[in-house]
Amino acid sequence: MPRISTILRTLLGLAFVIFGLNYFLGFIPEPTPPAAAIAFMVPFIGAKYMGVVKVIEIAAGLLLVTNRFVPLALTLLAPILVGITVFHISLEPSGLPVPLVLIALEVASAWFYRDAFAPMLKAQTAPRHGSTTATVAA
Repeated sequence: MPRISTILRTLLGLAFVIFGLNYFLGFIPEPTPPAAAIAFMVPFIGAKYMGVVKVIEIAAGLLLVTNRFVPLALTLLAPILVGITVFHISLEPSGLPVPLVLIALEVASAWFYRDAFAPMLKAQTAPRHGSTTATVAA
C-alpha cells in the first residue's frame, strides 16, 4: 500500500505542477473554449486572481511530489478542484474527465492521510489558550 499512496500523491502533484506551469509558460496547446467560459475567465485573469491560484497549484503540487506537508497540500488543492470541476460541469463539459481523475487522486490520497485530517472533523473543539511550556521571565 505505501507504493500506491506514493504513486497517487506523485501523479496528483505532477498534474498540478504541470498545469500550473502551463498557465505561465503555455507549453500545452489548449483548444479555444466556448464563449461563456471565456467570459467567465476574463475577470479572473484580469484581476491576476488566476495567477495566484496557479502559484498555489504549483506550490501544493511540489509539496506533494516532494512528500512534504502533504495534508496541507491536499487541503489547499481541494477547493481549487471544486472550482475546476464546477467550471467544467457548467461551462465546458468536454474537459470534465481531467478534473474527475484529479478528484479521484485527491480523495484517494486524502484517504491515505486520513489520520492527519481526523482532528479537523471533530464537531466541537476548544481553542488552546496559553502555552504548555514554562516561560522564564528575563
